[in-house]
Amino acid sequence: MEQLLELWRGTGIYQLELDQLVMLGIGLLLLYLAIAKGFEPLLLVPIGFGGILSNIPGVDIAVGDGVLHQFYMMGIETGVFPLLIFMGVGALTDFGPLLANPKTLFLGAAAQFGIFATLLGALALTSLGIFDFNIAEASAIGIIGGADGPTAIYVAGKLAPHLLGAIAVAAYSYMALVPLIQPPIMRLLTTKKERQIEMTQLRAVSRREKIFFPLTLLLLVALMVPSAAPLLGMFCFGNLMRECGVVDRLSDTTQNALINIVTILLGLAVGSKLQANQFLVMETLGILSLGMVAFCIGTAAGVLMAKLMNLVSKQKINPLIGAAGVSAVPMAARVASRVGLEENPHNFLLMHAMGPNVAGVIGSAVAAGVLIRFAGS
Repeated sequence: MEQLLELWRGTGIYQLELDQLVMLGIGLLLLYLAIAKGFEPLLLVPIGFGGILSNIPGVDIAVGDGVLHQFYMMGIETGVFPLLIFMGVGALTDFGPLLANPKTLFLGAAAQFGIFATLLGALALTSLGIFDFNIAEASAIGIIGGADGPTAIYVAGKLAPHLLGAIAVAAYSYMALVPLIQPPIMRLLTTKKERQIEMTQLRAVSRREKIFFPLTLLLLVALMVPSAAPLLGMFCFGNLMRECGVVDRLSDTTQNALINIVTILLGLAVGSKLQANQFLVMETLGILSLGMVAFCIGTAAGVLMAKLMNLVSKQKINPLIGAAGVSAVPMAARVASRVGLEENPHNFLLMHAMGPNVAGVIGSAVAAGVLIRFAGS
């Protein structure tokens, strides 16, 4: 009988606590959203599964020598996984729409306003005693507004690793909810006439331009904001492999095998930080709330910048593409295109929206470098 009792005490059911049960439910919810609803399945599946593994009692898979903890130490604490993801994104990115209409760079830059507005908001709430975030934690939360999962993970890993789980879940959840969050904001801030603006066809961009752009971009930004060089460097390197035309095998590997492998390991490593004692705290609610505010402000800022540019520009810009200034590539561009088509069946905005969308990736990387430089010092 004593041996049976000892066996029972060793089971996960006996050791299961309420907060762990809640986190197992959250892990299952993430899997449901990914599988049944199609919300960012490439990352929510491994994150959700990793969250389940890390909350099973008696299994030290997410601490010590556990494999998920090793993934975290190897790829996130060092910053390697987000950088490799950025290299893959660069290899998948076409700078053509941005080069064909350089004005859209301002839309991507404006959308980063949500990052810094939320940083200030988090510090203001701390001063009021509602939350208790220092400047490094507030910076890591604010980067959610860029709607760029790898960047959010990279910054959180550098500035606030104890908040990584909540920040990663918030960043990817809001990226997945772009089709639900952005259209109401876009319609609220624009008139029907503005949403019906048709934009002229983009000019053809030469191969030479596409080769020189990532090199020029890297040198200009890295010399001004050196702390942005790791993220932007990997992004530009991936893009250079795509455009130079002499390393097709490397480009293909980066776009497919490498980014897929790293995505699996990254998701599981992030899931290891969804342990109940780290996730079920008051700060998590604050992160989720502030992350939503950051994303909404970023979307609104991009739209409003497009309206402002129309006041001084002869060639009108459809303000809907301003919402694509957040870094959710290419989902935000597709949403802008879809809303434009609903208002005008002859309005094809996808390629126009890709300009600010790509600019948003650049902007979020630069913003990340600025935050790491000042908040991490």
